[in-house]
Amino acid sequence: MSAAKTSAAMLEASDVTRTFMVSQGFMRGKRPLHAVNGISMTVREGEVVALVGESGCGKTTLARILLGLLPPTSGSIRVGGQPITGLARHEVAKLVQPVFQDPYSSLNPRKSIGSIVALPLKVQGGVEGRETRRRVEEMMELVGLARRLYDNYPNQLSGGQRQRVAIARALVNRPRIVICDEPTSALDVSVQSQILNLLQDLRRELGLTYLLISHNLAVVEHMADRVAVMYLGRIVEQADTDTLFRAPKHPYTEALLRSVLTPEPGLGIPDTHLGAAYPNPLNMPTGCRFHPRCPKRFAPCDSVAPKPLGDGGTFVECHLYDPQVAQAAA
Repeated sequence: MSAAKTSAAMLEASDVTRTFMVSQGFMRGKRPLHAVNGISMTVREGEVVALVGESGCGKTTLARILLGLLPPTSGSIRVGGQPITGLARHEVAKLVQPVFQDPYSSLNPRKSIGSIVALPLKVQGGVEGRETRRRVEEMMELVGLARRLYDNYPNQLSGGQRQRVAIARALVNRPRIVICDEPTSALDVSVQSQILNLLQDLRRELGLTYLLISHNLAVVEHMADRVAVMYLGRIVEQADTDTLFRAPKHPYTEALLRSVLTPEPGLGIPDTHLGAAYPNPLNMPTGCRFHPRCPKRFAPCDSVAPKPLGDGGTFVECHLYDPQVAQAAA
């Protein structure tokens, strides 16, 4: 982990914002929805950084921005040390590739496995003829797919095999960064560990850097070096995995960790104490965005937005840890 901290930055977001104008209905005009609101984060070479949070918090929007598929409203992205705005689409694709959640919908059912895996080589150029097939078969074997499956179609494969195809497609042109958006959530539990172990092996063998988006905190604890916790478009806490799971600081992080199911009999379904209702992102709370659901809120939380406290790699956005705010409220 210490090696990752001193290595070069592979993926950087600096004060990134993405705003969508959302219709409120007939004759009611549009309102801004700030899906990503001032996010700064760094993923260093060889590192696995996990991004966690409830559905709708902006994780996938941020991933699309980092992939170059969606321009930020403001802020900047650097990939491999280069501003993403100065790179052509195919140059970005050579550096960073995605592995999507659902292998059933992310693979073209009309294409053979070989042609699916070969697509990045054809689109990004530089490889032709027999070399294309050799590279594809080599990558298929690397991800645990037999060469005899080259001419098969996705509907002839299991869910785990399809996800291996998606991984092979992402890696066939040897990118440096892979963004994994819930890479195992659509798979049977018995297959999930195989895919996670494959991703770990490929990381070591190919020198990959991962941004892992996941709801599954057990997966995050197993895979990640650092964890960033996202809530309503902001990263509210970031720390190395051991520290965050052992001693979370932000009340929202504490609630997420309480939500993890346990196999211990008699405990039932855990209560996060967050309530059932998720805030409306079109009607953002004032002050701290989490204060309407926070059991530890106090006077400043309603009106004063917290600032990040800590350094770039480890920080928390919470008034509980700001001595100036606490003193003023006393």
